[in-house]
Order: sequence, then C-alpha cells, then structure tokens
Amino acid sequence: MSAPLLPITRPSIDEETIAAVCAVLRSGWITSGPKVQAFEAALADLCGGRPVRAFNSGTATLEVALRLAGIGAGDEVITTPLTWVATANVILEVGATPVLVDIDPATRNIDLERIEAAITPRTRALMPVDLAGLPVDRDRLYAIAGRHRLRVVEDAAQSIGASWNGKAIGSSGDFVSFSFHANKNLTTCEGGALVLPADIDPALCERRRLQGVQRFADGSMDVDLLGGKFNLTDVAAAVGLGQLRHLDEFTARRRALARLYFERLDPALALELPPADFANCNWHMFQPLLPAACDRGAFIAAMRQQGIGVGVHYPALHLFSLYRGLGFRAGQFPHAESVGARTVTLPLFPAMSEADVDRVCRALRAVLKP
Repeated sequence: MSAPLLPITRPSIDEETIAAVCAVLRSGWITSGPKVQAFEAALADLCGGRPVRAFNSGTATLEVALRLAGIGAGDEVITTPLTWVATANVILEVGATPVLVDIDPATRNIDLERIEAAITPRTRALMPVDLAGLPVDRDRLYAIAGRHRLRVVEDAAQSIGASWNGKAIGSSGDFVSFSFHANKNLTTCEGGALVLPADIDPALCERRRLQGVQRFADGSMDVDLLGGKFNLTDVAAAVGLGQLRHLDEFTARRRALARLYFERLDPALALELPPADFANCNWHMFQPLLPAACDRGAFIAAMRQQGIGVGVHYPALHLFSLYRGLGFRAGQFPHAESVGARTVTLPLFPAMSEADVDRVCRALRAVLKP
C-alpha cells in the first residue's frame, strides 16, 4: 500500500484553538467583535506596540494601505514580477500603474540596485515582497525610500515571524501587510493584518475596512469615503489567537526542517537551493530551482507518483495575459522569468518529521536520477 500524499503545507491547529472556535460559535457573536480586538492587540504586541488592524485577506490590506497612502490614478508603484499576482493587482485596483523591477537572482527578492533607475516623477511608493519569508534588506530599502520621499507598503504576506537584524518584521517601517491564508506560517483560515505608520489614524483604516461608515454616540452615522467589506470574523480571530501562541515554535521548527533539507539533499541532483538564511528568514517555503533542462510538469507528476506534493510559487506575473495586455513582454525581467520557470515548492510545515524530509529527498533522487 502506497504512503499517503505528503502535501507542501498543512496548518497545525491544536485542540485548545478548536475549543476556542466552538466557544465563539456558541457565543452568538461570530462576526467582528471581542476576539478580533484581542487578536489585534496581540498582533500589536508582536509588532512593538504599533497599531494593527485585522482584515479578511492580505490582499485587502495591500489595497487599503495604498488608499490610505493616497495613491491612485496617475501614480506609479514599484514592485517585483516574482510574487503572487495580488501584489500587482491591487495597484491596478486603486487606479495606479505597477512598475516592475527584476529580482536579485541570489535572494529572489526585488533587486534593490535596480530600483532607483525605475523611479520617475510619478513614483509614489515601493512595494517590496519577502518571497518565501526571506526579508528584503530593510536598511537599503528605507534608505532609497527616504532619498526619494516615497511611501513603502511592505508585502510581508509570507514573513510573519521573520526578522531583520534582530527586529521582528512589522515592528518598524511604514505600512506592513501580513497574510493569514491557510498556507501561511500563522493562519486564520483566511485573513490578514495591516500594521499602520504613525501618520495614519487607525479609525480611518477601520472606515476603509468597512464601507467607509463612521458611527456616532447618538446612533447616527455618516459615509464620506469609499470603503470595502474587508473585516475579519471573530471565528477567524479565535484561530489566529491560537496560532500566535505557537508562532515562535512554528518558526523554529520550520528553520530546523530547512536545515535538514540542506544537509540531506543530494548535491548531485544539481538543484539550485535558496539562500541559507537561518537568522532572518521564517522559512515559509522551501524552494529549490530545477535544472534548466528539467521539464517541470513531468517532474511534478513524477513526484506526485512518489507521494510527494509539489507547488509552484510563482510564475513571473508579467507573463500573464492581463499584464501582457498592459504592455509587458517576455524578456523584460530575465532573472524573474528564469526563477519563475524553474522554481518548485517542496513540503515544509511544522508537523513534518525528519523521516518526511528523508522521504522527499529519496523521491527527488528517484525522479531526477543523477
């Protein structure tokens, strides 16, 4: 009998958290309420006391951050082509123009050396992405932003629990967006959070989050700006509170599993491994690059036959039809295109065992046959 499929990720949700969700369901208050407030307070503690507001997705936090920064039609926002397409989609959603800058092939994050050449008089913000939980160099990033008086919206969707030079991601900077999707290091099933800079009133963020409504003590209300329907539920917040209790443990386990991959992967397979950062990265994903001659589709199918799940995170987004229609073309960002065509995501999640890592390594040897 074949072993069950080892997925690329699986959330770890304990019985205490399940009981907390049941308690919320029994309480009669299942939409945004006391659990969301408690979750936001716990996230603020994690982020050095900065104000944090919870949302129903990380995508929503990026859109609201851009709107709070006053970015709209006629503006440009610089970001990377190697990310989930939501990063660029929200720029279009607010009416601005995404300007893409190729990646540094060593880190696979946006190439900070190339950013300034892409800045124009219309540039209003930088939106870096911490791919796979590896932080972009925050010192260099904010030096560039400061020189050009640009806002920064950190797409830290994958980097909760990561750090830069000993400081937790989210504890400093401008806008910082986290995702709590089911595959993230901390999940609320679906959800996200936005860390706010000092010049933004949290009440304004709350209005952007929920239809632009402003309520008054006498029961009256007003709407003077356009808001969305982006609030998190108490059910989801109960999951998030349970996850927060284990975040340090989850991060340590992910780092340990990543180390095992480095130790046990056969060098003869000619896989290009990710940067071996065990100080800053939270190891949201483990992503080697396949040899250029390897057929990725055939590889994924063969690994699945071995009982191993494999993902692709991410194709270069400028090659999607929507972005080709905006004038982007193949060959513009060769490093992102190369990584996007060769990247694969291997299983990595806290409940994995050392035997699971060995199982993946054996499957790789069987499929790639050096």
